[in-house]
Amino acid sequence: MRVTVAVATVLAALLEEPEADRYGLELMAATGLPSGTIYPILRRLQDARWVTADWERIDPVAAGRPARRYYRLTPDGVQRARAALAELRAATTPSRSTSDTAASRRRPRPAW
Repeated sequence: MRVTVAVATVLAALLEEPEADRYGLELMAATGLPSGTIYPILRRLQDARWVTADWERIDPVAAGRPARRYYRLTPDGVQRARAALAELRAATTPSRSTSDTAASRRRPRPAW
């Protein structure tokens, strides 16, 4: 699976609590990404079997809101997400020769 910055951001949010069920709006708040970005990423993660999705079992009338679809990393997804983020960090971390410069010390670190 191709891990873009947006995918890495979603994976990082899911890895904060890998055992927890997270719903789309919660992930949007955690990542700052819009629904048009979050939901296609979650779909691709499902297709890759990194994430499972299940509908909440509630009575929408009694709850006063629609049922939520909860997403959770699979055990394999946790391993693959950690490996993908580590690979991305290694690829984006400056080498020692450039890390000693003042400019590189001021550069913000990526969210993942």
